[in-house]
Amino acid sequence: MTKITLLINCNDQSGIIAAVTNFIANNNGNIVYIDQHVDREQDIFFMRLESEFEQFNMMAFKADFKSILADKFKMKWRIYDTEDLPNMAIFVSKYDHCLYDILGRYNSGELNVNIPFIISNHNTLKPIADSFNIPFYHIPVAKDTKEEAETKQLELLKKHNVNFIVLARYMQIVSNRLIDVYPNKIINIHHSFLPAFVGAKPYHSAYKRGVKIIGATSHYVTEDLDAGPIIEQDVERVSHTHSIEDLIAKGRDLEKIVLANAIKLHLKRKVMVFNNKTVIFS
Repeated sequence: MTKITLLINCNDQSGIIAAVTNFIANNNGNIVYIDQHVDREQDIFFMRLESEFEQFNMMAFKADFKSILADKFKMKWRIYDTEDLPNMAIFVSKYDHCLYDILGRYNSGELNVNIPFIISNHNTLKPIADSFNIPFYHIPVAKDTKEEAETKQLELLKKHNVNFIVLARYMQIVSNRLIDVYPNKIINIHHSFLPAFVGAKPYHSAYKRGVKIIGATSHYVTEDLDAGPIIEQDVERVSHTHSIEDLIAKGRDLEKIVLANAIKLHLKRKVMVFNNKTVIFS
């Protein structure tokens, strides 16, 4: 049994759903999930479909789908075999909460992914990688060595056929060299105080202002810092009774959960990006 996930977007027009479902049926496929959305402002149609096949030839399916449907409706489309496990690289610095959470979920089988290695600009978290038996590469980054560091990163990513990257509190700006190779495939996490409270101690600044809500945002990385398409967010209310330490602890808990949920959505192919905005399927 082969199970595929099909993602489609194109200009909205009549007959798309019938054409796609009939195509699946004519290829002896059984649709087990289908969802669609129309962005009325941009007049764009989005669809996510899961289907099962007793016998399946990926190359033949792609060729027929393109010639029969994709060209006719001028679709942008992607197809995935759900049994294929993508390779996910993790970039970290010194904060360990997101890394521990990801590796714990990975070790328990919650994340259907391979983790070929972890990259860090510090050696601080190497013991964590070692405890989970995951290769760890220390690649220092300084102003005058950033290009050299990125070259080493790209070499590792290519060597291990990495499909996407997770920045688990990686405290370095990712340049276009990596973004161009992994468009909408680099997932970042940060607190949701941006842009109000920037700098090294945002929770301290927020505490002084008496914030009532803290949160976390996970998004794809673009050249505009922290302005990429948003995948997942969450918030929690706080009050004057909470200390700075309380805010930091709650913020880190939110970061772990939001980042993990964003990774799951990406792995399950439930995210579609169009014009720096995401469509998240249920």
